[in-house]
Amino acid sequence: MRSLVDLPVALSRESAEPLAAQLTAWLREAMRGGTLAPGERLPSSRGLAAQLGVSRTVVTEAYQQLYAEGWLDGRHGSGTFVAQLYAPPPAVDAPMTTVAPPVSADTKPLIDLAPGEPWVRDFDRAAWKRAWRKAADLPPGDDPDPYGLPYLRELLAAHLRRTRAVAVGPENVLVTRGTANGLDLVTLALLGRGGRAGVEDPGYRVTRNVFAGRGVEVVPCPVDSDGVIVEGLPGDLSVLYTTPAHQYPMGGRLPIPRRERLLAWARRTGAMIVEDDYDAEFRYDVAPLPALYGLDPSRVVLLGTLSKSLAPDVGVGWLVGQRDLLARIAGIRKDLGDRTSGPVQQAVGTLLEHGDLDRHLRRMRLEYARRRAAVVEILGPVCRLHGDTAGLHVLAELPEDVVAEIVREAAARGVRLDSVERHHHGAPRVHGLVIGYGSASLADVRKGCAILADLIAPLTRARF
Repeated sequence: MRSLVDLPVALSRESAEPLAAQLTAWLREAMRGGTLAPGERLPSSRGLAAQLGVSRTVVTEAYQQLYAEGWLDGRHGSGTFVAQLYAPPPAVDAPMTTVAPPVSADTKPLIDLAPGEPWVRDFDRAAWKRAWRKAADLPPGDDPDPYGLPYLRELLAAHLRRTRAVAVGPENVLVTRGTANGLDLVTLALLGRGGRAGVEDPGYRVTRNVFAGRGVEVVPCPVDSDGVIVEGLPGDLSVLYTTPAHQYPMGGRLPIPRRERLLAWARRTGAMIVEDDYDAEFRYDVAPLPALYGLDPSRVVLLGTLSKSLAPDVGVGWLVGQRDLLARIAGIRKDLGDRTSGPVQQAVGTLLEHGDLDRHLRRMRLEYARRRAAVVEILGPVCRLHGDTAGLHVLAELPEDVVAEIVREAAARGVRLDSVERHHHGAPRVHGLVIGYGSASLADVRKGCAILADLIAPLTRARF
């Protein structure tokens, strides 16, 4: 391995630019230009700091920034390596022109950039096995608690206090099978057939299906770049479903003043707000905003799930609400024979109790930040992106007349995409693509975005 001091690393203590920023810029340009090749191993932070005569903090900050941008790969127990990039990321003032050779149109898409799925391949296997061994030690129950295992409810309450600043106890938590199950139970408890429920438009399609399946009238409620538009809400809704932490699919974060206006609307009309906190654990460059539930527990039901933070197949979520509402829902569960698997609850509880879920979330925040940085870097120069401060997707705004063509061409080149139009309840008002970066590897995110940028640039260059 070459020593970086054999290369022209120039750090100046006379410069107004911090040493860490200087080192970051030098390493980035060395990788961009090929001086440092993909797969090449870099010195440890301690070793490079000694070589350059700087503090270890300088090198650590530089490495962390380059990890977040996707330039570096960390291999457990092996060190820090230059990432295997598909192509050098473009300069911010130059369009991406390099694309992969097209694949046959009848070939199954190889790179999935549709939203909704997390990365499930890097969970700590030892922790996973330990959790299931613990679950297997317990005998199967004969009378499942409709609220969920008390053990897990206590751990989830602590998790919510720690991660979402929601001051709740186990008496406010009911364990569900996920968001759709929780929403269905809330629908049965708060709405009868013919009741009116507001949904964000564009918004999460499963919500509309759940409401419609229970005979509820679905009322589309427009959103803008910040989230649901309070001033446009009808006054006769019984329930409003919203995603304030990261609006799906527009990506907005509902500002505090609008949150307060939304709660005032709910108090004035008597409506209940169903807050879906589906991917609030993942934030980039922004501080967390308080959950609506924490601002007014009397008017809000909070839904959460492990489908994004752990895996959809786990099938565990939670519903946070006032005790009288949870009692009503628990009764409905008993009547329906609806339950969450006891062994699965026990396994999730073990992951929480041992801190394995928290460690997994920390790792995935860094991993998703790198993929998000790649999306912004490659697609930012060729289209407007929204919602890149949180979650696992961004919205790429495009002219209406090019979306279908881009989706078709991308599929022909091996990239699966999702359009915003699918998420509207009525006539589409927003046009573009919902780019998911959760389920594809960093290398595939770069490949897919490079292909997409090449398709977008000639079609939109005169529009934006």
